[in-house]
Amino acid sequence: MTRSTAAHPQMSLKDFETLARRAPETVTLEFINGKLEVKSVPDGDHDEIIMWVADQCMAHRPDLRLYRERGLRTEQYRNGRARPDGALAPQRHFAGHGEWSDPAGVLMTVEVTSHDHDTEARDRQEKRDGYAQADIPVFLLIDRDSDTITVYSQPENGRYRRRESCPYGETIALPEPVGFSLDTEALKDYAH
Repeated sequence: MTRSTAAHPQMSLKDFETLARRAPETVTLEFINGKLEVKSVPDGDHDEIIMWVADQCMAHRPDLRLYRERGLRTEQYRNGRARPDGALAPQRHFAGHGEWSDPAGVLMTVEVTSHDHDTEARDRQEKRDGYAQADIPVFLLIDRDSDTITVYSQPENGRYRRRESCPYGETIALPEPVGFSLDTEALKDYAH
């Protein structure tokens, strides 16, 4: 069996975009590393965590907005299509954009892990690498399996050069161009 990769995708990008456009509103599709992915419907804790991140961003950087589920062209040569849980960008940045935006101008993407079988590959590896390949300066991963928060930064040659991680409850810096720190004590409310 041949494994799908960006070099040998399951379908063409055009076919994916047609399929994604026609999918019912209850289904969110992504095209990650050459594979069609169905994004899980978030649970209540997932939603609360994203709202917490959005509130922190607004408090520290009122010039920015955390856009939920914004379609981004990712991976080398923009052949991937991802919908991060959050995309931090200047206010009105996506005005006039279509369904899939170029990632230029996005300062940070945010993913909150889901409790499903492919979180390891999708959120912790493939999406992280796609965001690095798209030169998104900061990737914030909130990992509900390990109750940790990890900040990836300094994308270079398709990989993030820096990685800093801490357990819920500690303070972690979001480097420039985001430029503020998160006190993650509130995330303990969502630990299981």
